Amino acid sequence: MLFNSFQNEVLEAGCDEAGRGCYAGPVFAAAVILPKDFYHEKLNDSKQVLEKDRELLRIVIEQEAIGYAVASVDVEEIDSINILKASIKAMHLAVKALKIKPGFLAIDGNRFTPYPRIKHTCVIKGDGLYANIAAASILAKTYRDAHMRQLHASYPRYDWASNKGYGTPFHREAIKAFGLCEHHRKSFNIHPEIPTLF
Repeated sequence: MLFNSFQNEVLEAGCDEAGRGCYAGPVFAAAVILPKDFYHEKLNDSKQVLEKDRELLRIVIEQEAIGYAVASVDVEEIDSINILKASIKAMHLAVKALKIKPGFLAIDGNRFTPYPRIKHTCVIKGDGLYANIAAASILAKTYRDAHMRQLHASYPRYDWASNKGYGTPFHREAIKAFGLCEHHRKSFNIHPEIPTLF
């Protein structure tokens, strides 16, 4: 059973990211404000939820949330500022895009740069503790997965429709065989001997 929010004094948004550890593609983040009485039996950390259930939850969250927003930071910026800063920037962009402004942010993880004029707390494994963070993890994950499926159409050799850009054995072998493309994160030093093809 998830707690609805970290605190109940002011309107709170849960924030989480998806794709931080991937070899390829943008990092996505979401911010979600849920009603106080929101409950769904399948809601949990997105990594613990089946793909078909994540897609169902995305619809429910978008229909029932008081407010939600999803944002991303592209590979070029990830390589420029590093993945941690890019993940935090994506969360800031998601909060900025909320049509209803929260008074408090519950952030998954242990690192965050304060958002102007909004208090926050960081919660390690918060996506398994608080419903609003779990909802943000679902939106960030499903939006990113959809984006990677789109990229797969142009780069099927990497099988991003299946691995979503993570460093699976198949993805690593494809990189060895075909090299890196413009959607791979060069700053990750995936394989220093692999040619960059773009």
